[in-house]
Amino acid sequence: MVALGTALLVPLLVMGGRAVALDLNGAWVTDSDNCPKVFARKGMQLGFTDMSDVYGGGFIVDGEQIIGKFARCRIKARKDDGPTVNLVAACATDMMLSSVQFSLKELDANSLVRLFPGMEDMEIRYHRCPAP
Repeated sequence: MVALGTALLVPLLVMGGRAVALDLNGAWVTDSDNCPKVFARKGMQLGFTDMSDVYGGGFIVDGEQIIGKFARCRIKARKDDGPTVNLVAACATDMMLSSVQFSLKELDANSLVRLFPGMEDMEIRYHRCPAP
């Protein structure tokens, strides 16, 4: 589920005086060089390679869903606060259901960092993969 921590939606991008939510749809990894080692297309569906977790793992955002190799989450709430976005997601694995909070900060249109409030030195950076 840590790899899912991710997920989330990113802050606002100001264009022409109006705020527009950044589109997070796509595949996200901790090391952009590993995109083809983490994700593979199976027909029309983007999924994970068998050994994706060996290469740092990642997650896929598809609308209001955050998909990890072992869990799937639905975003239930989102609050934008400048460059930071706070999310609450309902997540499910084969064995359990849970509510997970994510705090994400946009670095640029294709990079974000997951923050862990209360643990200032802990963060995970993610990079969007180019469309395969």
